[in-house]
Amino acid sequence: MSQPLHLTIATPAAVLVDSTEVMALRAEDESGNFGILPGHADFLTVLVPCVIRWHGADNAPHFCAVEGGVLRVAQGRSVTIACRDGIRGDTLVELQAAVEAARAKRLDMARRARVEQTRLHAQAVRQLLRYLRPGAAPALRDDNGAHSKEGA
Repeated sequence: MSQPLHLTIATPAAVLVDSTEVMALRAEDESGNFGILPGHADFLTVLVPCVIRWHGADNAPHFCAVEGGVLRVAQGRSVTIACRDGIRGDTLVELQAAVEAARAKRLDMARRARVEQTRLHAQAVRQLLRYLRPGAAPALRDDNGAHSKEGA
């Protein structure tokens, strides 16, 4: 039997997986699903968003959802995946819950950013309207931060 694969899955912020006991791995690129076993030929591909599945010598399944990335097989025993973001789970149910929670958090952050952008835009428009109002002198701040009228 061949030596197990060494699997590393990393994001710019963390190493999600570093296992030396991987017996088989499945992933997905533009052409579809593919498998990797120990002794695989050198290989490089771009992953689509997918769930990476593997099992070790104990035959227990492991999962990691990635938002795309680059997979590289080297010397038939090293599999390295570099991805922008990923979430690891011990079961598919656990992984699904973690992915949904991360998605909800991302959507909430995007909503908050849009609200803040709208608030800042409205504030800028109000300032412009105050400045452009006929006959109104623009408000200036003195060195102490107090408002004063120009020419007062």
